[in-house]
Amino acid sequence: MQSSTSTNPTLLLTPQQAAEALAISPRKLWDMTASGEIPHVRLGRCVRYPIDDLQHWIDEQKKGGNA
Repeated sequence: MQSSTSTNPTLLLTPQQAAEALAISPRKLWDMTASGEIPHVRLGRCVRYPIDDLQHWIDEQKKGGNA
């Protein structure tokens, strides 16, 4: 029997994972989080970043081109 973790997608990223995925420093991510610039979820004292919301946010940041 396979582990259920291999079939369940990750919905929320830790700050370290989000910074790596966005190719920015953890400090820059924290500054963007504190200013409300980037979508995030607070779970008690933990901060997590929804993958779908980050993708949507990236799409909104795109500029230029003829897409």
